[in-house]
Amino acid sequence: MRNLKSLFVQGAAVLAATLTFTLTGGAAPQGLTYAIRGAKIVTVSGATIDNGTVLIRDGVIQAAGASVTVPVDALVTDGAGLTVYPGFIDLNSAAPLGEAAPAAGAEFAGRGGGGRGGGAGETFANREEAERAKRAAILRPDYEAAQNIVESNDTLSAMAQAGITSVLAVPSQGIFKGQSALVNTAYPPADPQISTVAAYRRGIAVVKAPVAQHVNIGGRGGGTGYPNSLLGTIAFTRQGFLDAQWQRDATAIYEKAGARGPRPVVEPSLDALKPALAKQMPTAFDANQAREIDRSLIMAKDFGLDPIIVGGAESGKRIADLQKAGARVILSVNFQGSGGGGGGRGGGGGDGAQATAEATKTATQLAQASVLFGFTGGGTLAPSAFLANVIRTIKEGGLPPATALRALTLDAARVAGAADRLGSIEQGKIANIVVMEGELFEANARVRHVFIDGRPVEITGAAPAPATGRGGRGRTGR
Repeated sequence: MRNLKSLFVQGAAVLAATLTFTLTGGAAPQGLTYAIRGAKIVTVSGATIDNGTVLIRDGVIQAAGASVTVPVDALVTDGAGLTVYPGFIDLNSAAPLGEAAPAAGAEFAGRGGGGRGGGAGETFANREEAERAKRAAILRPDYEAAQNIVESNDTLSAMAQAGITSVLAVPSQGIFKGQSALVNTAYPPADPQISTVAAYRRGIAVVKAPVAQHVNIGGRGGGTGYPNSLLGTIAFTRQGFLDAQWQRDATAIYEKAGARGPRPVVEPSLDALKPALAKQMPTAFDANQAREIDRSLIMAKDFGLDPIIVGGAESGKRIADLQKAGARVILSVNFQGSGGGGGGRGGGGGDGAQATAEATKTATQLAQASVLFGFTGGGTLAPSAFLANVIRTIKEGGLPPATALRALTLDAARVAGAADRLGSIEQGKIANIVVMEGELFEANARVRHVFIDGRPVEITGAAPAPATGRGGRGRTGR
């Protein structure tokens, strides 16, 4: 009996150890080693290596240099004549969430109380229920992108093949839209699950979460059509922050009193704003026009927020204000977009051609003023058009190529608070790497290889590359 008991205990210990390994194992693929040998390596964070080797093991950059020893078990890519870059980063897209941009007014077009609550055909018992449903659709700060990402879709695949290895997943709906997450655009293959609890897959692609709390201050209902006026949206935004402050303070008083007396109502959506109010999480405001940027920075000052401007078409007109607020900018290169609020649209609100010409110069203005920024296609540009429009900021806007590359890589990672793990080719960082034939911003540039989380990405057909012509909207289909 003792022997049986002993065997049972030992078996339980082995099972527990197995489960612990499975549940706590990292995202990096185990035991895989790759080497890119004899390539030009643009590290971004340091000097360029004219003829060197990048060594990747278990999803991490193990070494990068001119005299790296390649182990015998490495899968070697011949880098002769090729250039290695850190993976590119797009700082605003709903593609990882499988979301399409909402049609304005599609959800709550109706205004009646009791009965129909909106254009989606949903009915409510009374006006109060309808109003609560409307509020829930636009007050979503507790929405976590990291909990809602999809494993793959056509848009993410196109990004990965073009060398956009990471993207900031941003919810597309609501006024308080929720918390973004920086995620990779491709998952590694699933490991076989033999006599173990299946590993959690969704988190494998997450590089950092949460990144920021996103607010659509000028989007007139954030895609729901309610409230349907700019003043209504601004009033709702301010009231949301005021309510969150009140709940934070009321909860603190209640707890200090030993949880005696009337307790504050528990509302997770308001509790989710506490980190933003404490500057523990940045607040990202969708703002393109100068007046939208003004409103965003005033609101950030009034509530003690750490601001990021998303879109930023006219941010060049507010350099001093951005510097004073310590704001960062996620700059859209969707130059053909509309000028109104709604993150990522890049039109700027002026006359079309003139506004576009001015928008291409905005990156240079931000760089000259040392305002930290990264790029985005705004969620609608095809990857090739996104990169082509970054090239326009160089050719038409005067942005130095090295600065443009940093905005695509290391500075984008800094905006997302992830420069310790992404954005440059350095030992210990995640192995998100792009190998190109030709220089990135030149006409002959062509993506040859992409590694995401240390795994090669299959490039189907002709590898996408940044066009050097005038990038248009080039919709991805989302």
